[in-house]
Amino acid sequence: MLGLMRATSLIALLVATVGVWAAPRVLSLDDLERLSVVSDPRVSPDGLWVVYAVSTVDGKGDKRVSHLWMTSWDGTETIQLTFDAEGESSPRWSPDGRYLAFESSRPGPAKGSQVWLMDRRGGEARQLTAVKDELSGFEWSPDSKRLVLLLKPKKDKEEETKPGAPSPKPKPIIVDRYHFKQDREGYLSGTERTKIYLYDIAAQKAEPLTSQTSFDERSPAWSPDGTKIAFVSNQDKDWDRTENTDIFVTEAKPGGTARKLTHFPGPDTGHLSWSPDSKRIAYLQGSEPELTAYNEFKLAVVAADGGEPRVLTASLDRAVSAPLFSRDGRSIVCIETNDRREYPIRVSLPGGGVTRMLDGDVTVIAQDEAAGHYVVLATQDDTPAAVFALENGALRKMADPNALWIREVTLGRTRDVSFHTKDGTEVHGLLTLPPGYRDGSKVPLLLRIHGGPDGEDSHAFQFERQLFAANGYAVLNVNYRGSSGRGAAYQKAIFADWGHREVEDLLAGVDAMVSEGVADPARLGIGGWSYGGILTDYTIASDGRFRAAISGAGSANQISMYGLDEYVFQYDHELGPPWRSQDLWLKLSYPFFHADRIHTPTLFLGGDKDMNVPLAGGEQMYEALQSLGVPSELIIYPGAFHGITRPSYVKDRFERYLAWYGKYVKGDAATSSAQPASSSAPSRSSQ
Repeated sequence: MLGLMRATSLIALLVATVGVWAAPRVLSLDDLERLSVVSDPRVSPDGLWVVYAVSTVDGKGDKRVSHLWMTSWDGTETIQLTFDAEGESSPRWSPDGRYLAFESSRPGPAKGSQVWLMDRRGGEARQLTAVKDELSGFEWSPDSKRLVLLLKPKKDKEEETKPGAPSPKPKPIIVDRYHFKQDREGYLSGTERTKIYLYDIAAQKAEPLTSQTSFDERSPAWSPDGTKIAFVSNQDKDWDRTENTDIFVTEAKPGGTARKLTHFPGPDTGHLSWSPDSKRIAYLQGSEPELTAYNEFKLAVVAADGGEPRVLTASLDRAVSAPLFSRDGRSIVCIETNDRREYPIRVSLPGGGVTRMLDGDVTVIAQDEAAGHYVVLATQDDTPAAVFALENGALRKMADPNALWIREVTLGRTRDVSFHTKDGTEVHGLLTLPPGYRDGSKVPLLLRIHGGPDGEDSHAFQFERQLFAANGYAVLNVNYRGSSGRGAAYQKAIFADWGHREVEDLLAGVDAMVSEGVADPARLGIGGWSYGGILTDYTIASDGRFRAAISGAGSANQISMYGLDEYVFQYDHELGPPWRSQDLWLKLSYPFFHADRIHTPTLFLGGDKDMNVPLAGGEQMYEALQSLGVPSELIIYPGAFHGITRPSYVKDRFERYLAWYGKYVKGDAATSSAQPASSSAPSRSSQ
């Protein structure tokens, strides 16, 4: 096997060397299928290897398929471990270092997603589990003799019929829940719960960890001594009407009774990490229940035998994620989200002092550690996510399946921008310029708006940005108020006041780029997906300067979303139900009820299975603009949920983006089908 790995490394080196000789070219849409996506890096218990998943496009199957790869710690040896057409994911080393387990739906004795086992010494993988329920995760016990499995009953499927036989009648869907629908899951019944099971490897038997049957259980984590399991669950009496998850702990035996460790009324959640002495659990504490859409997660610890939890990053005023206890138990490493950057920090115990572990314009997506070796999955503006070792405050690249491809293309340069709104708020964003851009030249500008709203545009490789830049556009990404990374007050500034301060921030960014001389004011475009699509609708109803708009998975008649999407808890706690807050709901629906102010040619897109922001939101705005005679199109992706993942749909969407902006922002239609750049519809603040 080592000979094969050395050969693989030598071939990669030769190919990479040849790639350097090729003259860089401009990125194209065809490059989308060449982009590999890396995920889930895991360090072996001895620290000598890192395994990770790499997904690529299967053009024939019109899907992305992931396989497992392994790289030596020094980065000199790399090998692909799995090859099955169904793909593999979630690699997990056994603590004794003998095995590598993973999830796959490849053909085997039992159908569906199962845990498979591969001996590190070589040989074929074998199917380990044969569960009938839906598997959504697993973890090894410290002694490598058991697993915890996350299982959920599969929904009833229509019975198979013989050719020519009449189809059976579909069963009615019985709904009796407050939160009754979820994107990708569909309609929710009252019986489908995700539960934790203990799986004995020798006996090949799975048994429920706890005796309760009424609540979901998630994020299981074994104590290092193997005697306990901590997990996350919402076990409120009326749990479907709250988002109050808590941390529970129970003995690592079937059928036990769990003990509740936290009591904060908002979310206490995972990833969970135990201290090496099995006495404490690190977790994440969110914000108050009414701020469900603006959560700023803080690092907290609680004793496994009970006691008052401690919030360690209360004064940091930045969100953190993915906590990992250090080997000596004296600190916790987590990832901080801070103003267009995401990087590891070390939080000391007991004081809570914070030390930044990595500088630079970088976004760290995931982390893992074993045997003193710390690995991260990191990306930058010009580099897709790759596997790095973090050593002495610096990144050392270990594995990058996109290394050859990225050397073939010339990319646009991304830089920080900042500006002030009319009320004096300082807003930050990113500007990506076309390759070869000459300072002082004016180019068409696209304002591309992130979703959330509690997300952020960060220094990370984004194919969309680079595709637009390669086609001659400057791309502006604005972290408007409501975004994460700038503190709790900045994030909740839009509470119950959507489409107001965000629009002011977005327009101030465009004004700044025009004043700087980068953006041609006669060639401006706007667009986004999810809350980015919602803000697109808000903005074009407030200002007429844009020559073209693209609203993906958005909505404007917010009243119609109540009961249609999955956000009823947020609506009831942030806005109040429509019958109590009618004026507020009408105010927040101004793009629909003032659609006659819109003159911007607009492309609407969405999936017909989307229950996050249902397609009806785009259909209503499309119909309104059609009635008003404003150029508009509606693109529906059959079978697609909120996130578009089918490769052919992803490519189709980008093709339509380029065509729409090309026609109205760059083309002759821009001078005849939209208002003059100096003309504006009444601003939202005047309503």
